[in-house]
Amino acid sequence: MKSKAVLIVSILIIAVVVAVMTIKPRQILDTAHFDTKTHRFELIDPEQNRINISDMRGSVVFINFWATWCSSCIDELPSIEAMYKNFSGNPNFRVVTILYKDDLKRALAFMKMRGFTFPVYLNPDESAARMFGITGVPETFIIDKSGKLRHKVIGPADWDSTGALQIFQKLITES
Repeated sequence: MKSKAVLIVSILIIAVVVAVMTIKPRQILDTAHFDTKTHRFELIDPEQNRINISDMRGSVVFINFWATWCSSCIDELPSIEAMYKNFSGNPNFRVVTILYKDDLKRALAFMKMRGFTFPVYLNPDESAARMFGITGVPETFIIDKSGKLRHKVIGPADWDSTGALQIFQKLITES
């Protein structure tokens, strides 16, 4: 009986050691050092046009990871649409929503059914999700005009609220 207990404990210790040695640490996004000059990723729109986050320097960029299978994402999408319409004529503000582990055709049909017009992009190699350290959806990142990450929000938010709009406006007017 004692030898079985020793064997089980030994196996558990070996399993933990192997797991610790083989699991890659998740890239932690350090807001103090994030910069679009060094952190680049490519996105593809539904028409297969490619854009790079570094091409958006000079604009405030709202980046939201979402999926149609995520109920919290669905809840926050109307506020993203309202915020998008609020800033759609402003060349200093970009909305980038990235479909996360979802089907583009399903997402486009869903957006059409709900009347959503904000841009949606794919990141097939998931480099953006890895770079930002996505743990789930929705997750949102606000990047200022100089390319620095200023805000990270995990979970749903009301992006058309007075507070959110004031934050965006403040970032837009900063030099």
